[in-house]
Amino acid sequence: MKTPVQSAGVLDGCRALDLTDEKGFLCGKILADLSVDVIKVEPPGGDPSRRMGPFWHDIPDPEKSLYWFAYNSNKRGITLDIKTSDGKEIFKKLAERCDFVIESFKPGYMDELGLGYAALSGINKGIILTSITAFGQTGPYRDFEGSDIVVMGMSGSLYLTGDSDRRPLNISIPQACLHAGADAGVGSMIAYYNRKRTGEGQHVDVSMQQSAAWFLASTVPWYELSALILSRVGTFKTTSYGKVVQRQVWPCKDGYVFFFMLGGPQGAKTCRALVKWMDDLGMANDFLRTFIWEEFDMFLAEQDLVDRISGPIEEFFRTRTKKEVLDATVARSISISPLFSMEDELNDQNLAARGFWTQVDHPELNAAIPYPRQLVRFSETQAPTTFRAPLIGEHNREVYGELGLSVREIVALKEAGII
Repeated sequence: MKTPVQSAGVLDGCRALDLTDEKGFLCGKILADLSVDVIKVEPPGGDPSRRMGPFWHDIPDPEKSLYWFAYNSNKRGITLDIKTSDGKEIFKKLAERCDFVIESFKPGYMDELGLGYAALSGINKGIILTSITAFGQTGPYRDFEGSDIVVMGMSGSLYLTGDSDRRPLNISIPQACLHAGADAGVGSMIAYYNRKRTGEGQHVDVSMQQSAAWFLASTVPWYELSALILSRVGTFKTTSYGKVVQRQVWPCKDGYVFFFMLGGPQGAKTCRALVKWMDDLGMANDFLRTFIWEEFDMFLAEQDLVDRISGPIEEFFRTRTKKEVLDATVARSISISPLFSMEDELNDQNLAARGFWTQVDHPELNAAIPYPRQLVRFSETQAPTTFRAPLIGEHNREVYGELGLSVREIVALKEAGII
């Protein structure tokens, strides 16, 4: 299947070679959505990440991984064994014509192959090599093994996730990989901007641990300012200098909602509107009706007061559905968020009205699958998802033909196990 033509975007005319595994998929996806011609380079037989689930109709198959679909759409795909001498030479020819090379091998591996930044910049002065590793290219941990969950632990993030009386609980899908991939995409674009000014390429070094450390948000300032080490409290949040916890995730009739009580000018409007909604339905008590929210200070409040406020609110949320909560947040200007499942997201009227989803054809599955339509909205250009992730070696003839290789030569390379 020949690659559909993408709409012109902010990086139209650029090309990238994507050698990454799941640590860097999102980086290539971001560039592809910005109209870079991203060529996913897999080893012969396909990338091992194709075996990551979930799968289309729950059928394990390297051509049916929904994880692969999600993060490799808008890319072309080739197979190439860069460990072989012929494979290295072919890769160098491809790199001559590229703006970006993205990789996620262990530090030093590309140099060992003779394909590191020094070698690539020697044949293409402006090339940008983006390397995504668990702990970066330098430093005492550079050679440590680092899966997503290891990085989450080493960044300190796992210390904060889960219930206080149980083991740490990792966040669903590989978040460290995704944040590192996003940081790598941003770093690559900054390097590209610099190249536009200077003509020089760069080696962009992304540490997953450093990316994941940003998850900690206010945790570091809490320690710097108050010498307080926050710990995990599950669906609650620590306040009052670590002495008090307040619920953030509240059970409702058909799931959960997110709501955090605040006082002062910022929180009074929302909390008062929530109490008014409760009162309209006969579920607010005298204490909440007369409470002076402007004087409520979460940093000084005692647990008894927080519990006295939370009790009626928790009972109220249990009587409401997620849709009722969403409708009320819009109509009454209350800062509450229903926590949607993927089914909720697909059926959400607001996302539908904004054209958030697009149907992407998968001819070999005889189906169209909904994808988020675009990475970001620009005023003058597009950033759409237009075609599905490549099949194994789908664009070998197309890409290698661009190098001047004949069909016979491409077949011979395949028979030799090079592509």
